[in-house]
Parts: sequence; C-alpha cells; structure tokens
Amino acid sequence: MPYARQGLLPGRVVRVDRGQCDVVTADGLARADTEFVVPRDPMKVVCTGDWVAVDPSGDPRYVRTLLPRRTAFVRSTSSKRSEGQVLATNIDHVVICVSLAVELDLGRIERFLALAMSSSSGDALLRTSALSWESGALPLIVLTKADLVGDASVLGHLVDDVMTTAPGVQVLAVSAATGEGIEVLSAVLSGGTSVLLGVSGAGKSTLANALLGDEVMDVQATRDVDGKGRHTTTTRNLLAMPGGGVLIDTPGLRGVGLWDAETGVGQVFSEIEELAGQCRFHDCAHLAEPGCAVLEAVEDGSLSVRRLESYRKLLRENQRIVAKTDARLRGEIRREWKRKGAEGRAAMEAKRGRMR
Repeated sequence: MPYARQGLLPGRVVRVDRGQCDVVTADGLARADTEFVVPRDPMKVVCTGDWVAVDPSGDPRYVRTLLPRRTAFVRSTSSKRSEGQVLATNIDHVVICVSLAVELDLGRIERFLALAMSSSSGDALLRTSALSWESGALPLIVLTKADLVGDASVLGHLVDDVMTTAPGVQVLAVSAATGEGIEVLSAVLSGGTSVLLGVSGAGKSTLANALLGDEVMDVQATRDVDGKGRHTTTTRNLLAMPGGGVLIDTPGLRGVGLWDAETGVGQVFSEIEELAGQCRFHDCAHLAEPGCAVLEAVEDGSLSVRRLESYRKLLRENQRIVAKTDARLRGEIRREWKRKGAEGRAAMEAKRGRMR
C-alpha cells in the first residue's frame, strides 16, 4: 500500500476531542493530533469510526490521511449556512433508541429513519433499498425501558405502532434493567459497527452499558416531569462489545435536521410514494388535484392524515436544505411560488367577477 511505503500505520478513530483523537493501531491505543487533516469542508473532519493513516514516529503522533469512508451518518447543523455534521462513520447498523417512559413521537422516529436511510459515503449519497439496504447501514429501532410498560398487550400495541411507522425495519423492545431483549440485540449487532442515536433521556448510555457488560458510560436519571434527560454523553466513543462488534455511543440530539435525505424520506414513506405513482397527474402535489390516489387513500382511511402531513413536512425541510447550495433548485422554488401566487390571484379575480 502507498501509505505503508510512507511508514504510516492504519488505525481506527475511537474518540475525537478538540483537535485530537484516540486511534487504535496494530501497536495499540495512541493519542494523535489531527492538525494535518483540518479541511475547509466540515464533512471531511476526522470523526469517530473513521479509518486513518497515522505517522507512528511523530511526537505527538499525527493523523496524516483520512481514508475513504464506506458510510456516514450526517445531519444538518443549526447554522443558517448549509452545512452537514458527521456523527459517525463506517457504520453497519444505525440503532434509533426510543424511550417507552414517555409518549411515542412517531414523527421523530420517521425523521431519524429518513436520515438513517440516507447515509452518505464520501461526497456521494449512498442510495438504499427497503429490501436490499445497499448502503450497508441497516436501520434498527430499539424501544428502551420496556419494563416501565406493565401490560404486555400495551407493549405489543406500541411495537405494532412503530412497525407500521417504519415498514421493513426491525423493531425490538428491550430493558437494560431486566435484561429483556438485550441478548437478541447483542446478537443482531455482533457483526460490525453500530451507532446509538436518540434524544437525551432515550436510555442510550444505559443500553450501551448493558451491551458492553460493564458500567462504561455515565448515566443520569431523566426528569420525572417530562422524561427528558441531560447530556450524559458528551463525546462519541467507539467501544468493543464482548460478543463481537463495536458500538458508538453519541450525545443526545436535541435537533435532528435532515441532510440531503430525499431518498430516505421516500423509503420511510414508501406507501405514499407508491400511491403517488397511481395519481392521474405525474406532478400531483397531493393537495386538491382530481384523481389523486394519495388523497383517496386518506379519505378511505388506508393512509393516516398524520403520516401524510409528516411526509410533506420532511420533504419541505429537505428541499430547503438542498436549495441552500443548489442555485437551480432555488430558481425552481421561486418560479413555483410565483406560479401559485398568480393562480391564487386569478382565482380571487374570478371569484370577484362572479360576485358582481
């Protein structure tokens, strides 16, 4: 390999903190400086899960090269600029943790899934299939704190609700307190790199400790008033599981902004996309058009209004994110606004004419 000829060692980043990172190499664990790979592109900053080439003779050791990523989980930042934040890389499973201690937020689950199904590799978006999962990053929903749901039938209904929201995605109910479902989850995650995602208080750190078989991650209690937690985990750490595989725990996410997630949205709402193909008009907006198969499904009850509204919301949000860097799309959006405005004014004029 060209890097080996340069005297560099391959290593996996297990933690990043303020311009330095912990890297595991054949020689063991080392602290490395990332100053030689500080790109202008925030999408190419060294991240937990990355494979890198390390200079073993440096003092401190230096990460010389960021090796190509196979997958990456990316969200948009809170910045007004169009920027993505890479949360974890080279992942095989995206584990979306949802607490059963509070009321289920199906819209938030759909949002996490849209991101998980749009994992990116390098500069290109990895396209996934609901059947083949071509990206290699397999989404999985874990309902934590199952012991707090006393009635087994109620727990079954909750699992069914999530499965309906996430067609084709495996859903597991687990309890770190009782051990329920932990062995099954460990077996599912044993074959690669998994990242735990969820809001504060979702039980990620407690779940991580159960999977790791040790109190590795600090845990804090959630607030009784709303079930929300404080940021127990402040960095992303890659840790080896005793049964095989490695785990990346992440800080709780207050905001889950979409990032180039059109493919993911389409997969999460695959039944709506299928219905859209049956509409009379190929550019149907599913608002009031005649022959709209989507609206007909809402009327006959086979599609919920909540799900359609969530689909519209995520598509609009993703379009705004993409438009920040796509001048052509911005122009199309402006033209569409003008067209709708003209149609609205024409309708008002026609209405006034009939009233005279």
